[in-house]
Amino acid sequence: MTLTAQSVPADPASDLELRAPRFPGQDELLPPAALGLLAELHRRFEPVRQARLAARRARQARFDAGELPDFRDDTRAIREGDWRIAEIPAALRDRRVEITGPTDPKMVINALNSGANCYMADFEDSTAPTWDNLLTGQRALRKAVAGTLDWMAPDGSKHYTLKPDARTVLMVRPRGWHLDEKHVRVDGAAMSGSLFDLGLFAFHNAVALHAKDRGPYFYLPKLERMEEAVLWDEVLAFLEVRLGLPIGTMKVTVLIETLPAAFEMDEILHALRGRIAGLNCGRWDYIFSYLKTFRKHRDKVLPERGQVTMTQPFLKAYSELLVKTCHRRGAHAMGGMAAQIPISGDAEANERALERVRADKRREVGAGHDGTWVAHPALIPIAREIFDAGMPGPNQLGVLREDVQASRDILITPSAGTITRAGFDGNVEVCVRYLAAWLDGQGCVPIHWLMEDAATAEISRSQLWQWLHHGDLFLDDGAPIDFALFDRALQALPAKLADRMKLPGADRLDAAIALLDRLTRADELADFLTLSAYHELA
Repeated sequence: MTLTAQSVPADPASDLELRAPRFPGQDELLPPAALGLLAELHRRFEPVRQARLAARRARQARFDAGELPDFRDDTRAIREGDWRIAEIPAALRDRRVEITGPTDPKMVINALNSGANCYMADFEDSTAPTWDNLLTGQRALRKAVAGTLDWMAPDGSKHYTLKPDARTVLMVRPRGWHLDEKHVRVDGAAMSGSLFDLGLFAFHNAVALHAKDRGPYFYLPKLERMEEAVLWDEVLAFLEVRLGLPIGTMKVTVLIETLPAAFEMDEILHALRGRIAGLNCGRWDYIFSYLKTFRKHRDKVLPERGQVTMTQPFLKAYSELLVKTCHRRGAHAMGGMAAQIPISGDAEANERALERVRADKRREVGAGHDGTWVAHPALIPIAREIFDAGMPGPNQLGVLREDVQASRDILITPSAGTITRAGFDGNVEVCVRYLAAWLDGQGCVPIHWLMEDAATAEISRSQLWQWLHHGDLFLDDGAPIDFALFDRALQALPAKLADRMKLPGADRLDAAIALLDRLTRADELADFLTLSAYHELA
């Protein structure tokens, strides 16, 4: 159902400006009523968003000065209290396998047809936020909700349509609180990307999804404190009132993908207790957040990415604390991403990769997780088989994990390991290749048989910055980690990527190298790679 102009104040968008080339069909996606709702969201919640972001910056300054994350004294009563979240709706009680990906029409169709329990349509780490990508995604999701989405391959070789009996549940991830939407300005200021993504999707689809008992349902990214969860709860309640839905209709799952949030899981659940369905282990962003939080702490440097696995004590404790916290409150504890994609032409290598997926999913179901993520449809049967064997019921809410004792010190103790030359060079390559694709408008990129998104690029460039700026680190072969090593790795890339014209974003490779070079040499670690690169997007 599309709302009428009477659903919002008469002229709320009088100072709303669109700064982008006109998108085909834009008037249908952004009618006056939608623009009015977006303007109202901005005026009501932007001051609070800015206050929350200022609080983040102030706390990071304290971390840089030596303070360590810890559980809050002022919220002890919430952690120790006896309370539970609201009942989880039937459509979300079994979430054993969820697939994630960007919001282009082909991906939306394939994901909803995949047989996964849920599909998280991602406007954040899997989407480069060009105006074209954002509106193409909103249109694709609107048609998917209506059941009319189709897509024809450019060469006309294949026509993709939604299966009429598909039961995969749609969930949408808007961008995080830190990201602006530069194409939409209200009263002269850029709008929040979070409010634009979620507000526009809700405007077009919330009533229709509610009529189908399908939410709407959302994933909320990059939260750091309970106060940021409170802001989301207020936004969602505001939208429910505006759209004529009962309070609590919009259900959410929060990604615990920042180190500070790991110390406030109870508090985040409590802040959203009337609408939250669970928490998720956003493992790659969590590692990035660990690096960023401790960017000035020499004793918290991590080894190369390949050695930082979920079996490392600080990550094992984080995931098991999430299970314990969620199940005590009646919420789902969702596991993390399997990013592998099938390796064509090498059966042995493919089987080794799939065995790593199986081991990871066995670990998750054994720890008590209620479901898991995959990036590729080929992994759905593997993950489902393991969760079916280890979780015969719809979830594991009865697994309380009272044995878990995740202290502050365990949660912040870094893993041991080394930095190899291949690991250093690999960080340079992955970051440059991803950045080149992102600058070309692609937010989800296959690299070395892994589906990489912004999170893994963030790990790569944050590790490079930290390794280089501490100035006293060495590779495992004894070579110093210095800017001469970094320069050689950058200079070697064009020859290493001799088939560069076949790579996603090949014509942006030089721009990506220049951006990584600038960010790595900067005196301060940039908070987010995507903030630095956003101005170069259309």
